[in-house]
Amino acid sequence: MRTRILFVEDDPNLGMLLKENLDNKGFETIWCKDGNEGITAFKNSAFGLCILDVMMPVKDGFILSKEIRAIDNEVPIIFLTARGRDEDKIKGFEHGADDYVTKPFSTQELYMRINAVLKRAAPKSANMPKCVDIGKYRFDYNKMTLQLGNDIKRLSSKEAELIQIFVSNKNELVQRTLILERVWGNDDYFAAKSMDVYMSKIRKLFKDDPGIEILNAYGIGFKLIINS
Repeated sequence: MRTRILFVEDDPNLGMLLKENLDNKGFETIWCKDGNEGITAFKNSAFGLCILDVMMPVKDGFILSKEIRAIDNEVPIIFLTARGRDEDKIKGFEHGADDYVTKPFSTQELYMRINAVLKRAAPKSANMPKCVDIGKYRFDYNKMTLQLGNDIKRLSSKEAELIQIFVSNKNELVQRTLILERVWGNDDYFAAKSMDVYMSKIRKLFKDDPGIEILNAYGIGFKLIINS
């Protein structure tokens, strides 16, 4: 089946051009002109990827992404923007971006980034352990859930992958570069900033078990410690 892409862009020329190019690459592209159209389309259909312009009238890409994440915390999101400042890119990753493409860009660059994001988001090997106990918690990698008692939290794909890496390397130092390459697909500055945001999320997920620690060896890596 072709991957269906939600593409939200208010520029008619760029919108028409990219939709045509993406369709020619084998995707099924649903082009919406603003954030309201975008969220309506997302609610009415299933998508494998979202490409969102940041600067749009009615509803910008960051607000739209938040609404999308409230419905589906796993669908990959790529932001398109003319803003190239570091703080804008960091904000994009904090809003759950899987990638951030600055205008102007080539359609080939976007196509390669789309494929990289979809590859990272693809279901992982069925050989992974189904369930693992982490202190007081029960982690299910395949279902992407973390359970404490009767409380079950649904994890994002990045959260599940990070926890799986730490579980597989319990009480061992995991290099930052290894984490970045496996989860983000690169180890550049913006991916590193995004990783730091997710590490804070992971620590909060395990906050109710004081026997679990995630130590940070600054500039080197992280270590999951389970004091049973």
